[in-house]
Amino acid sequence: MSNIFVLMKLFILSLTLLSSLIFAQTDSIKIDSVKTNVVDSVKNQNNIDEVTITQFSVKKLNSPISTDVYSQQFFRKNPTPNIFESIAMVNGVKPQLNCSVCNTGDIHINGLEGAYTMILIDGMPIVSSLSTVYGLSGIPNSLIDRIEITKGPASSIYGSEAMGGVINIITKNALQAPNFSTDLMTGNQGEVNLDIAKKVIDNKNFSSLLSLNYFYFGDRIDQNKDNFTDTALQHRISIFNKWNFKRKENRLASFALRYFYEDRFGGEMQWKKENRGSEDVYGESIYTNRFELFGIYQLPMKEKFLLQYSYNYHDQNSFYGNTPYMATQKVLFLQLNWEKQLGKHNLKSGISYKSNYYDDNTPGTANSSGENQPMKSPIAGIYLEDEWEINDKNTLLIGYRYDYHKVHKSVHSQRLAWKFEPNPYNTLRLSFGTGFRVVNLFTEDHAALTGSREVVIKEDLKPEKSLNGNLSYLMKIPMNNYFINVDINGFYSYFNNKIIGDFDSEPDKIIYNNLSGHAISRGISADMSTNWTLPFLVMFGVTYMDVYSVNDDKKTQQLHAPKWSGTYNLTYQFGNQFSLDLTGQFYGPMRLPTVPNDFRPEYSPWFTLMNIQLSKKFDNGFEVYGGIKNLLNFVPKNPILRPFDPFDNQVDDIVNNPYGYTFDTTYGYAPMQGIRSYIGVRYQIR
Repeated sequence: MSNIFVLMKLFILSLTLLSSLIFAQTDSIKIDSVKTNVVDSVKNQNNIDEVTITQFSVKKLNSPISTDVYSQQFFRKNPTPNIFESIAMVNGVKPQLNCSVCNTGDIHINGLEGAYTMILIDGMPIVSSLSTVYGLSGIPNSLIDRIEITKGPASSIYGSEAMGGVINIITKNALQAPNFSTDLMTGNQGEVNLDIAKKVIDNKNFSSLLSLNYFYFGDRIDQNKDNFTDTALQHRISIFNKWNFKRKENRLASFALRYFYEDRFGGEMQWKKENRGSEDVYGESIYTNRFELFGIYQLPMKEKFLLQYSYNYHDQNSFYGNTPYMATQKVLFLQLNWEKQLGKHNLKSGISYKSNYYDDNTPGTANSSGENQPMKSPIAGIYLEDEWEINDKNTLLIGYRYDYHKVHKSVHSQRLAWKFEPNPYNTLRLSFGTGFRVVNLFTEDHAALTGSREVVIKEDLKPEKSLNGNLSYLMKIPMNNYFINVDINGFYSYFNNKIIGDFDSEPDKIIYNNLSGHAISRGISADMSTNWTLPFLVMFGVTYMDVYSVNDDKKTQQLHAPKWSGTYNLTYQFGNQFSLDLTGQFYGPMRLPTVPNDFRPEYSPWFTLMNIQLSKKFDNGFEVYGGIKNLLNFVPKNPILRPFDPFDNQVDDIVNNPYGYTFDTTYGYAPMQGIRSYIGVRYQIR
């Protein structure tokens, strides 16, 4: 691996020298051809990468690593009650429903499952393992100031598990937040989402923001007539309190607390609470209790030392039919970062400690004798990163991280990134990194719990390892008084020891094992947006990817990874602060978990999920909005196999069930909610 790292460094340095020659003439030609007023507007910016597309509230960070920033305003064009649903608006990022009954889900980046995406809150790994299943739906959009998304290899700061990318959720700053804000939305299917935020303390030394989110969906709807709820019923509450402090020399200090509770149910229409855990009526009932504490403190020293800390407690009490799943996770995270500017070198270094306690009632936490043995996995790490501004056109980032795992011992990971900016209108980024991940099967793949398939783990699962690369090209095309922005990204990931659930070999089993071969995720994505003063605005993205595994010389496409996908966002701004938004996503065929002799297609059809919204802002702080979701009324067919026999009581009936089908909930590839309307109102006092 060290040899690969050295070769990559030599490769980047060679490209740096070559690119300076190639683009030497291009620089002057392009700049001279631009209208004077456009050039002046660019010069007024510190860096064009920091220019925000204000109408869409999207920008690119000025870093060798390609990172997109989305503000809360961007997601309001298609309002949703939580992060999991709203993130679908980002090209190359797909919220995937993994169960058609309880609506578990994870977030895929570039076709890689949710376990390969590191989700951070204020830069800390609070969302992980158990909380990735239902915890994402418990993060309300009201908490968000912005979301930073990195596809592919990220900074050494984030650790080796960020194989697919990083989603960093930045919460609101209490010092800058409005004194009061509220957002109430309801729909024709009975959904109610309420956000309330209030500055409870605001003085010259510190501010405190208290936020409440309440979501309720209690209507049992069965439009496809399979006697199962089309979407999970949910009743949840989230309480958030953040403190920000004003300190000398603008030193940082903040801490936050959050409590989250959810009662979730999906199953047969006649299910009642007294049926929980029984074989009388099938239902999937999940109670979630979660507590989070996280904060940042900059030490009062001349050198810049930043202490980050977080703790979260997550308890899940659930039944999938008559199968109980009781799990508890406790995660403590500490990190001390040092940063210093030495000439053209921005040096960063730090040490970290993460303690993960996990316990459940599955074979995943059983010892060789079958006795319960909670998993305790402390990980200590140290990293060093140098961002070197070689000249005004080239920036090189080199990073190394060392982690020590209790079981797997030493883990080495490298990061390399290069940014080449020949002029303000063209930016090339190249990044490379390695990854290492320890799998916790039952927390990451609830297909192992739902349905009636037997879980088979063939051997002790080895850690997954990966090589990841990303190539990004950002082009800003000046057109008189506006820009057209084009962002093209190529990505490639190579995995050893990848763990994949085998749904195909035996219809009544899910077989987990390390691949004897390898797995690959590769593809290209392109995003186009306009930055002009016209009332009509366009943002469009498309992704092509090929995600597959090779085992015993047999190539198999990954489940739920469409080769073609994309997003679109069209906005028309009328006079009097009216605006009309048309948003949506489209997906090409994706491979689905079928069984032998399945009557259902192995691949999904092309489909789009389209939404339209009309909103009106008033000068007194009010905003009224309303719209239609899933405008084309697309819903998947037969998302549940044998819904009439969820406990497989008649599975051996060779006359009525000649192919031995079993109850299975993993086929769904899109939400079951059809066309529906919503209306909402926002109000804030600065």
